[in-house]
Amino acid sequence: MSSSRRQFVKSSLAAGAFLSVGDFGFLSLLPRVSAAEAALPTSVVRFRPEIEPLVRFLEDTPRERLLEEVAAKIRHGLSYREILTALLLAGVRNIKPQPVGFKFHSVLVVNSAHLASLSSPDSDRWLPIFWALDYFKSAQAEDAREGDWTMAAPDDSKVPSAVKARLAFQQAMDDWDEPAADAAVIGLSRTAGAQEIFEIFCRYGARDFREIGHKAIYVANSWRTLQGIGWQHAEPVLRSLTLGLLDRTGDPNPAKADLEADRPWRHNQSLARQIRPEWLDGQASSSASAELLQALRHASSEEASAKVVELLNRGAAPQSIWDALFDSAGELLMHRPGILSLHAVTSTNALHFAFQNSSQDETRRLLLLQNASFLTMFRGDSGRLKTVHLDALEPAIEKGAAPTIDEIFAEINRDRFKAASKTLAWLKGNNDPQEFITAARRLIFLKGNNSHDYKFSSAVLEDFQHVSPDWRERYLAASVFNLRGAGDTDNQLVKRTRAALAG
Repeated sequence: MSSSRRQFVKSSLAAGAFLSVGDFGFLSLLPRVSAAEAALPTSVVRFRPEIEPLVRFLEDTPRERLLEEVAAKIRHGLSYREILTALLLAGVRNIKPQPVGFKFHSVLVVNSAHLASLSSPDSDRWLPIFWALDYFKSAQAEDAREGDWTMAAPDDSKVPSAVKARLAFQQAMDDWDEPAADAAVIGLSRTAGAQEIFEIFCRYGARDFREIGHKAIYVANSWRTLQGIGWQHAEPVLRSLTLGLLDRTGDPNPAKADLEADRPWRHNQSLARQIRPEWLDGQASSSASAELLQALRHASSEEASAKVVELLNRGAAPQSIWDALFDSAGELLMHRPGILSLHAVTSTNALHFAFQNSSQDETRRLLLLQNASFLTMFRGDSGRLKTVHLDALEPAIEKGAAPTIDEIFAEINRDRFKAASKTLAWLKGNNDPQEFITAARRLIFLKGNNSHDYKFSSAVLEDFQHVSPDWRERYLAASVFNLRGAGDTDNQLVKRTRAALAG
């Protein structure tokens, strides 16, 4: 700390300037800022007064100083929840959600970092959030280079009344009308409940394949983060989400065209009505999961969703369908590791979350069918895929002994197929996978260098628990195709974070 900063803190303490965290006393650690400096342009969206100063702090602090400045605030009472809230809102205000990817991952990754923090030992819990803070500054700089987009202040004169907001929003979304949807979602966020809004958004997040699943991911991640930071922050987040869901990636207006990305939704809306009324009462069937997994290897989008309907009508439980969907996503990762395949995993995570949290029968049917259709689209050029079947993966036992965790994560950098076989062998000899999961997360913290490290690991390590015992070990074994190995280069940000927190 500089001598001037030490003097400032000393004089502030002497004057009793440090108040409780609830009174934002931590802001006294900052140099004095004039009213003119603190004022936002009237054209820019403002957040609630209790969080706006912290958001401005994240926006204005240079990247090379941010972690150290945040660490100083933590030592003086700044809470985890306050940082999480400000981080999400800073991204929402500063990063354009079109496309819903690339630099916008700084927003998408907030919930993934949060999940990683919640699941980590106390000693590691700050690391994912500090990584996300640094990543936000990188994305903010990129956005500035590309035009410096900033969310505009709401135009209240265009906001529909409470009784009209829902219908106006749905009509605007169906028409792909961005200005009308923005005005309507403001009214919706001010008058509707969280669950009602979620039910609407999870349908629009699943309606098209543009952005390779990022739309569904943004719906799930934004809603989950809002549940943690408080629904009072929903309006700007929902405005950003709405803009993201309306991204057409250069296509003509889908409401007036017949485009490949939109066809599954149109087809599955009618197909969903063919599912028997008692579909939720089906029986678990590993053979049904295997049958669907086989179909997903070669089926068209329409054939895949039709197969789901067939199995449900034959009495298979929805869980058996999800088992196949999860393992199909994992198998795609084994076929062709990379961006397209890893999003098969993360979008399945998002669609499954929506399925779990929706209370609407029709929506839940559509989410299942859309996920099956999307997985066929994630195959890309199937002629380039390796011929490998996850349900045929054999555990690797060498010299009569199961491999160790250290051997598995060392093997990742040499041969991921062998690492998957060793993982399967280790899992079959261990009832509790926690040692593997902890090691995987630690390596993400130490060696992860992009948002997909956090998004993928948080999704796959969460969904392991959502797969039935007959299928979950193979699903987790497939994860090594996108997890970090022991031989990967260390992330220098960890050293900086630990040094900052140590003071």
